[in-house]
Amino acid sequence: MGGDSIKWLCILMILHRVNWVCGVCELSSMHNDNVYNYSLTSPLDKYPHGVLSEDGFYKVAVNQTVLWFQLCDGMIFNHDPPICVDCLDCGGPSHCGLGCSALVEKSIGGYPVCTSLGHVSSTNITIRDKNHPNNGVIVKMTHSSPKYSCSLSVSVICDSNGLQGPQSMEKLGTCNYATEIRHPSGCATIIPAEGGGWGWFGTFVTVILCLFGIYLLAGTAYRYFFLGIHGLHALPNLDFWGGIPHRIQNFFASLVRRFRGPSEGHRSTYSRVNF
Repeated sequence: MGGDSIKWLCILMILHRVNWVCGVCELSSMHNDNVYNYSLTSPLDKYPHGVLSEDGFYKVAVNQTVLWFQLCDGMIFNHDPPICVDCLDCGGPSHCGLGCSALVEKSIGGYPVCTSLGHVSSTNITIRDKNHPNNGVIVKMTHSSPKYSCSLSVSVICDSNGLQGPQSMEKLGTCNYATEIRHPSGCATIIPAEGGGWGWFGTFVTVILCLFGIYLLAGTAYRYFFLGIHGLHALPNLDFWGGIPHRIQNFFASLVRRFRGPSEGHRSTYSRVNF
């Protein structure tokens, strides 16, 4: 029994990990009876890896500050890797950039020093403009340590014409940066939701059915394990539920008699008497 429990626990953990990775860069939003679905890593005709950079990273440099990042995954460097004196929490000096998904390089005292800005596990996606949800999303990566908290927010703007990499950056705080790219993956798939559900009534019915199911399970378990009742009799209030069809039949029969009037067998047998 113990071995089976451990096996199932491992399977559940693996499934949870797979679902988490698949959902890192996915988002759905409801607006004006439409569902806006974003899947940044889904393959497109010209971009088989979606919004992921084919080079393994995006790069933008302004003055003496350089941003390196990859969306929805860790960075990979086949060329032009960052060379830093210090690269804490992102691979160290010998493998700088391979241990995080966003990195900032600044020149301090004439030496390049790199700081991690975020990881895949800390990635969060939000709609750029809630009033116009098809304009794109913001992918935010964060990194926290005892000394500092950093982040990088990348606006992925909808552009069906193709990719335009980051052209500029903005420093929002001590260790918080923002930039933007234009990409077809930033365009949502729009699905009309009108007529696709029951609205509040469907939610109400779902809640009632869930509560009823919990009632049956809890009542049956109590009567089975604590009262020792087995079979169908373990169901709570079995006589009440079993009598429901008969009550419904009587109810409709009374309605039919009310609207059709008395039947032939119930008509008066008195005859008219003339005086």
